[in-house]
Formats: sequence, structure tokens, C-alpha cells
Amino acid sequence: MCFFINTTFAASRDEVDARISEALKTFELEVPAGFSLSKKATGVLIFPNVVKAGFGIGGEYGEGALMIGGKIVNYFSVASASIGFQLGVQSRSQIILFMNAESLNAFRKSDGWKAGVDASVAVATLGSGGSIDSEVINRPIIGFIFSGKGLMYNLTFEGSKISKINK
Repeated sequence: MCFFINTTFAASRDEVDARISEALKTFELEVPAGFSLSKKATGVLIFPNVVKAGFGIGGEYGEGALMIGGKIVNYFSVASASIGFQLGVQSRSQIILFMNAESLNAFRKSDGWKAGVDASVAVATLGSGGSIDSEVINRPIIGFIFSGKGLMYNLTFEGSKISKINK
């Protein structure tokens, strides 16, 4: 399933760059507290369009980039496969903030980083007034899932493998 998604949705460098720019604008509008927090991050990993589909067996795939100091330094893909209760198709954006040099360096030195195995990503949710939980803000790696289109059960980073790709 992931192989099919990978070869079907591979985008050019220019397409990925344009989608990243649009995702950042959407992030600023939809999650202003998260966007503000991203300005304090050591690195920002952006997957502007992650497609997840499932009917008992599921998979997801998306391409994005790591930004440091506002500039793209590497391109990455995110992929996962799953079995269990799932039905539907969803497209969403994911942003992972590396809040310190240690977490960013560990990610960059890894060969195929797995969320939930190599590091725990604190998934941010918005509270009243659009604020982010103070416990989450103090974590070294913070993830945001936004701009969901369609219906899909199970919003998580767990089990996702993130790999460097050439663009």
C-alpha cells in the first residue's frame, strides 16, 4: 500500500516548495499559537499534504521539508502502514517542531526516523482561546495536524517513518 501511494503522489521540488509555503500560511491562520511557537523552534519539519487511506488495511504518504532559520535544508517523506479499524481517505498537513538543538540533531543524524520509536512527538491540541497546553509547549518535539479534509479515524504521528529523499 505505501509503495503504491509513494509512486502515485511523488511531487517535484517546486511543487513541494509551493505546498510548504501554502501550508505555512494556513498554519498561521488556523493555529496562530502554533505558528508563533514555530518561530522559537530550532527546526521545523513540514509535510503540507499527507494522504491517508484505509479500509481495514491502511497507509499514508506525504513529502515535505526540514526548515532551519526559515530555509529548506533537506527534503523528507513520511509513510506508514496500519491494520485495524479504519475507513476512509484523508488529506492533512503535519508540522513537527524541534524545540532544541539536541532533538533536531538526533533527527538529522538518524537513518529513517520513526515517530514513537526514535522520539516521542507531543501532539498539540488547542484549548480555550486558541492556546496550547503548557505541558506540550515544554516538550522537545511538538507536532501539529491540521487542515483535515475528509473523514478518518486515528490522528497520530505514532508509527510514521520519516526518511530523507532527494529532490
